[in-house]
Amino acid sequence: FTTRELLKTPENRDKLLGTAFWLKLMGGIVIIPMIYTAYTLWNAHKPIETPLMYVLVVGLTGLSQAFYITDSYFQSKVQAKYVMRIQVFGNILSALIKLIFIFLHFSIGWFVFALLLDTIILAIGYIYFYQLKADTVLKWTFDSGLAKYLLRHSWPLAFSAILVSVYMKIDQLMVENYLGTGALGVYSTVVSLSESWYFIPVAIVTSVFPAIMNARRDDSERYMKRLQNMYDIMVWISLSVAIFMTFASPIIYHIVYKPEFWDGAHILSIHVWAGIFVFLGSASGQYLIAEGYTKLSMLRTGMGALVNIILNTIWIPKYGIMGAALATLVAYFTATFFILLIPKTRQQGMMMLKSLFLVTAFQKIFKR
Repeated sequence: FTTRELLKTPENRDKLLGTAFWLKLMGGIVIIPMIYTAYTLWNAHKPIETPLMYVLVVGLTGLSQAFYITDSYFQSKVQAKYVMRIQVFGNILSALIKLIFIFLHFSIGWFVFALLLDTIILAIGYIYFYQLKADTVLKWTFDSGLAKYLLRHSWPLAFSAILVSVYMKIDQLMVENYLGTGALGVYSTVVSLSESWYFIPVAIVTSVFPAIMNARRDDSERYMKRLQNMYDIMVWISLSVAIFMTFASPIIYHIVYKPEFWDGAHILSIHVWAGIFVFLGSASGQYLIAEGYTKLSMLRTGMGALVNIILNTIWIPKYGIMGAALATLVAYFTATFFILLIPKTRQQGMMMLKSLFLVTAFQKIFKR
C-alpha cells in the first residue's frame, strides 16, 4: 500500500516513509506486552515448554523490521535489485552464522537470538542502500493526518496478512489434533516442498506493480493488457511447477526423506496444485490494491480461511492428510476466485479464468 502511495505522490516520499516507519515501529512496541500477556495467560492454563525469553526475543524482531519500509521506495522506483542484494547477503550471512553455531554445538538460545540478528542485518542493509541511492532517513517526518489515512486504508491488508497466516497454518494444527504428531511430520514435509515456490509470485508482482500502476494512470487499455499478461505468466509458471512436482514427488521423497515419510509423495502431488491459485491470488491482489479494494482483499482472504477450517474439520477425520491437502486446494481456489461474486471485480475473475484455461495462450497462437 505504501508503494502505491509513493507512486501516486512521489513528492511526499519523506512524509510517507517517515509516517509508515513510525507506525510500524509503534506496532512493534505495542505487540511486545501483548505477547507477554498472552504467554502468561496461556502458561497459567497449560505450561509452555518454550522459555518466555525466547518468545520475547522473537517479538523484538518487529522493531528492526520497521526499517524494511525502504523496500517500498525501491519498489516504486523499480529498483528491486537493491532489495535482492540485501536479502541475498543477509541470508548468506545468516546461514554462515547458524552453521558456526551448529559446529560449536551452541544451545538453542543462540539460534533464537540469531533470528533477531537476521532482522537487524537486513535493517542495516536497507538503511545503507537508501542512504546510498536515495537520501538520508533523517529527513523522514511523521504526519498524524497521513497516519490516520494510512491506517484507515491499510488496516484491511494488515488483517488479511494475519488471516493468511492462519489459513496457511491451520491445516497443520488440525492434522496434529486429529491424527497426531506422526501424521503432522509427514504433512509438514508436503507443505514445505509445496510452498517452497511461493516466493516466485511475490518477486514477480513486486517487480511489475509500478508498471501496472503507471498504466492504470495513463492508459486503461494498457492497464488491462498488463494485468492479463501477468495472470498468463502466473499460470504458466505455477502450472509448470505443479506438473513437475506431481511426477517428481516420488523421486524427491525417496532421495530426501526416510521411508516413514514416503507416503507424503502422493499427498504432495495434490497439494502442489494449490500453488496455481496462490500465484493468481498474488497477482489479483495487486489489482485490488491498485484499485483501493483493500476491504475486499480482506474479505476474500477471510472466506478462504473459513472454507479451509470447515473442510479440514470434515475431511481430515475422513481422509487423513489427503483431506488436509484437498481442503487447502479448495480453500485457495475459493479465496482467489471469490472476486467473481463481486460485480466490480468480476471482470478480473474472468480474466484469470481465461489464463487458467489457457484461452489467451491459444488466442495468441491462432493470431500468428
